Amino acid sequence: MSSNPVAETVASLMPRAKTELAELVAFKSVADFDQYPRSESEGAANWIADALRSEGFQDVALLDTPDGTQSVYGYLPGPEGAKTVLLYAHYDVQPPLDEAAWTTPPFELVERDGRWYGRGSADCKGGVVMHLLALRALKANGGVPVHVKVIVEGSEEQGTGGLERYAEQHPELLTADTIVIGDAGNFRAGLPTVTATLRGMTLVRVQVDTLEGNLHSGQFGGAAPDALAALIRVLDSLRAKDGSTTVDGLAGEAAWDGLQYEEQAFREDAKVLDGVELIGSGTVADRVWARPAVTVLGIDCPPVVGATPSVQAGARALISLRVPPGVDAVEATKLLEAHIEAHTPWGARVSTERIGQGQAFRADTSSPAYASMAEAMAVAYPGQEMQSAGMGGSIPLCNTLASLYPDTEILLIGLSEPEAQIHAVNESVSPDELERLSVAEALFLRNYAAS
Repeated sequence: MSSNPVAETVASLMPRAKTELAELVAFKSVADFDQYPRSESEGAANWIADALRSEGFQDVALLDTPDGTQSVYGYLPGPEGAKTVLLYAHYDVQPPLDEAAWTTPPFELVERDGRWYGRGSADCKGGVVMHLLALRALKANGGVPVHVKVIVEGSEEQGTGGLERYAEQHPELLTADTIVIGDAGNFRAGLPTVTATLRGMTLVRVQVDTLEGNLHSGQFGGAAPDALAALIRVLDSLRAKDGSTTVDGLAGEAAWDGLQYEEQAFREDAKVLDGVELIGSGTVADRVWARPAVTVLGIDCPPVVGATPSVQAGARALISLRVPPGVDAVEATKLLEAHIEAHTPWGARVSTERIGQGQAFRADTSSPAYASMAEAMAVAYPGQEMQSAGMGGSIPLCNTLASLYPDTEILLIGLSEPEAQIHAVNESVSPDELERLSVAEALFLRNYAAS
């Protein structure tokens, strides 16, 4: 990579990149203001706005989106008549979960064993830094050959759709010839990958009620309908014996025909305990990229410590359903709600509440922008060819942008390879990945401008 001036520039900028990422990671920008102060998110947004201004961006603005968060926007004009590329990332992060389980503090960037640890380091504050590095490298080597728009979202992890609604209300703002979503990741560190599909998702809260109040389990247990037992029955009905997701009426047999995910590699990535089986049927790629997957995210019921011998009057759960491309998330939600009602036993009262929803996404990998990216990645990752993979996760904004701008090409790249452990404790980013992907993005912009 060293004979390339763009790569040499990015390499020289890496110490600065680490400093900047450390500053960004220090903001506790979880967009759940019941848990974390709004000022932390505002601090991160202002940091990004300042960084864009210092790179010569115009029209830099903090956009107040309908969910009460802010997205950061900026525009960097390129040569007259050039194409426009929109670069996306998000600055909000997942909560750190169990802070005691982190080896080093979650909101402090710490280098360890060749990786940089900290919440948001890969997902997706590293993505913000990647965009900055790519643009700086181009500016140092003849200039940025396209018009660039940057949008950095403030509530992607919450799934509350603030930027999606804002984009629908201001469709002219994010128009571009191509959009680069910097919120995905290579299939393996060192293997350049574009993400061709994303699953959509729906979040549903389920409440089951059976009694006016809790009862003594000795006096009434055995005949009194237990709401927690009813909820457990409902949740269990969402999986077949082999663990496959079973929602009445929802197809679950699709196959993935692209890059395959070897079972042993998946076991290692997922850190599955010895002797524990994987769930579902078909290939791993079928299961995580092409088929629906239900997950029980949480249950409200008495904790074990302090529990009393009682029959429970009420219980509730939060359920996530990931839906593959080709399945409408709205329809899937209706099927999930109908399934829950149909499988609630003993005439228990059940209600469902929709918390969030986003559609699946499928990119057109035969488009010109993909050819430009393949060429760029081959230079940034010598000896490697660009791969197309699926991603089991969801980025609802992708579908909003695809429907608003049907002629726009959308590419997904990013820093969230398996070792990054995004959303888990001890999230980290590989500085090599940050360096190479920044080079790839810079060369992509140059290739695309000339295509």
